Amino acid sequence: MKSVLLVVHPTRPAAAKFGNLLAEKFTAEKYQVFSNFPDLINSAKELETIDGISAAIVLGGDGTILRAAELVRGHDIPIIGVNLGNVGFLAEIAQPSVDEIVNAVQKGELHREPRLVLKYEIIRAGKVFSQGWALNEVAVERSSTQMLELFVQIDGRPLSKWGCDGVICATPTGSTAYAFSAGGPVLWPEVSALVLLPLAAHALFSRPMVVSPDCEIVIDVSSQNAQISSDGLRQTDLIAGDRIVLTRDASKIQLAYIANGKFTDRLVAKFKLPIEGWRGESS
Repeated sequence: MKSVLLVVHPTRPAAAKFGNLLAEKFTAEKYQVFSNFPDLINSAKELETIDGISAAIVLGGDGTILRAAELVRGHDIPIIGVNLGNVGFLAEIAQPSVDEIVNAVQKGELHREPRLVLKYEIIRAGKVFSQGWALNEVAVERSSTQMLELFVQIDGRPLSKWGCDGVICATPTGSTAYAFSAGGPVLWPEVSALVLLPLAAHALFSRPMVVSPDCEIVIDVSSQNAQISSDGLRQTDLIAGDRIVLTRDASKIQLAYIANGKFTDRLVAKFKLPIEGWRGESS
């Protein structure tokens, strides 16, 4: 039996309301409906396995899309973000109707954008202590008021030692999130690159850098008061002597859109950029 997953923001009434309309329509079309919060969605079941899911439909903001990415990572399942008022960078610009969503999932008429995923390993005492991944960014940051000492290397060559608040390594998807707020550049999703960005570094050179995703980025931690965070969702405390190794992950996250909109349009909508006087495409 065909199945869909509804990933719902638990505290937004609009998410549950729209989710119930979707569940009713999908059920009428002989789909099984699963949800991360089945108590909010009539007829939805608790998700026990991701196998057999045709699509993950997210009802919430960009943070809820990151939660959906946790659920579907490693599977070729498209994530459709439904805009419920707050225009993020990952969701549809305009809210599609229930019928548009159901028809697009049924017919497989989705515009997919495979997104680069970042992988990290924490090396402690010469062994892999922990590992993880991020769709947006991995940040090594101070966990107290004291400044960090971090030594950054790229492809086995030293780049710089910084006394700083931390270092962000962001994917193109994450370039419009934490990295953007910290002064980094905006990368279009199809650009194959990573943003490396020191935070409040006491150094003559501390500019954001755009590097190849095929690089191996190493961050050596010389301070006790540090932690690593991936997508702002998963944190691990670090100790002096830890080494962070950042590389491109083998998997990709499949963001999908019903309308074939451009990233430029999402950028304009998000920041309300002035486009008055644009004459459009020439006829």
